[in-house]
Amino acid sequence: MKKISIVLITILLLVSCQDPKISADLLVSNANVYTVDDANPKAEAFVVKDGRFIDVGTSTELLKKYDVTTTVDASGKTIVPGLIDAHCHFYGLGLQQQKVDLTGTKSYDEVLDRIVAFQKKKNVSFITGRGWDQNDWEIKEFPTKEKLDSLFPETPVAVTRVDGHAVLVNQKALDMAKITTDTEVTGGEILKKDGKLTGVLVDNPMELIEAIVPEPTKLEQVQALKDAQTINFSFGLTTVDDAGLSPEVISLVDSLQKINELKIRMYAMVSNVPDYVEYYLKKGVHKTDKLNVSSFKVYADGALGSRGAALKQPYSDKEGHHGAMVIGKEEFTTLAKRLAGSPFQMNTHAIGDSANAVVMKTYYEVLKNKSDRRWRVEHAQVVAQEEFDILNDNLIMSVQPTHATSDMYWADERLGEQRIKGAYAYKKLLEKTGRIALGTDYPVEHVSPFYTFYAAVARKDLKQYPEDGFQKEDALSREETLKGMTLWAAYSNFEETEKGSITTGKFADFVILEDNIMEIEEDKIPNIKVYATYLNGEKVYSID
Repeated sequence: MKKISIVLITILLLVSCQDPKISADLLVSNANVYTVDDANPKAEAFVVKDGRFIDVGTSTELLKKYDVTTTVDASGKTIVPGLIDAHCHFYGLGLQQQKVDLTGTKSYDEVLDRIVAFQKKKNVSFITGRGWDQNDWEIKEFPTKEKLDSLFPETPVAVTRVDGHAVLVNQKALDMAKITTDTEVTGGEILKKDGKLTGVLVDNPMELIEAIVPEPTKLEQVQALKDAQTINFSFGLTTVDDAGLSPEVISLVDSLQKINELKIRMYAMVSNVPDYVEYYLKKGVHKTDKLNVSSFKVYADGALGSRGAALKQPYSDKEGHHGAMVIGKEEFTTLAKRLAGSPFQMNTHAIGDSANAVVMKTYYEVLKNKSDRRWRVEHAQVVAQEEFDILNDNLIMSVQPTHATSDMYWADERLGEQRIKGAYAYKKLLEKTGRIALGTDYPVEHVSPFYTFYAAVARKDLKQYPEDGFQKEDALSREETLKGMTLWAAYSNFEETEKGSITTGKFADFVILEDNIMEIEEDKIPNIKVYATYLNGEKVYSID
């Protein structure tokens, strides 16, 4: 009996000396984890508690260490951090679900057919939509309104080009907006043919039409945000950078997030409207775990597809035409100096080499004696050599790889063989600045981050064209691309300490993929499916 007692006491002492297991909410095991953490790039398992990663390692060691409420066996599937779209129009995508979709139309007649079908189904008082692109048509010219007038003589119609920088309207809409051949504009064009209005407006004049389009109701706004969230979660996106919102929409996002009706994280750029600027400069930066309002979105010029991008030399396919700045240089400089004295970032849309020159040189001058401001150039699409030479790590290039593969069929016609070499030059931009943030600009492009990934590394369209890739020297590696969609995108938002990698202490945002995005055959990347999306350790989407 004495020996038995000694054995029992020894066992009890050994048990009591062992550290008790730590309680946690979730253990994900048996996974192929790309952490995007240079200190620990690959892992097999991780643990989540209270919405954050608390440990990363192997399944065996973590099972021994933690007592978890839920265990997920990933069955060897690949896991990456929650994906970030560094430039999109989240709210706009949601609203688009309530309008006529003209994406992918192959002719003006197809545009008209879709509008007619939409109106038969919806019977709205003002028809709006988006997505047409004359560059995809056999006749690559802007449409004119005659057919639209005959189909809709009494119902106003305003349908926006895919890039958001041109709109086609009928006569009813022109009359409502009081636009005539004598209407004067700056920073854009009201197109005419034989002295008559064509119905196409480019850049700033679009505001005259926007002013007469009915505002969505509160219920429509809420539904738009929820619809956009559903779409984004299905593609593994857990943070979105919405490039231009009003205080009203930002407030709605904030209120829905606070009651958990909207879960997705958002970096909201405030649109550069004088009243909005005054409001937020007085209010200051607004930051929660889900919402970051610390930047202003400014437009320097228009788009290349509509020849609104501002070029130093005339367009190669339109003699004497340079495009146009949509903001005056003096106004831009004044705003930049003002924002440099505030905690806010300045994020400027710049497409043409002339616009990029103005933006990059102004940034360089006003930030010369400041550090870690991370002002962003949105798109940085056509850059001249002299601007490459002044780039530094105080500037963030926020680019959209699918723009390259969408524009490659006609971009050289616009730019010529010399300028095209400085266009969509993502590798060179990365080398000059050290980081690059990647996005889609949806709904201009498709939401899928896998299309983004493929365009960045392969420089091909979804039909694997061209065989050797478009300007392949400008391609990014898979590692650089993944960082651009996670850690570097988070860095561009001043959020790298809270997201962007599977690292202890960061938000437990992660995505389980059906295939290994880092090793799968290159041309199969666009077809990758999301198995599940988690935000704060909570499953918010499942393929089941």
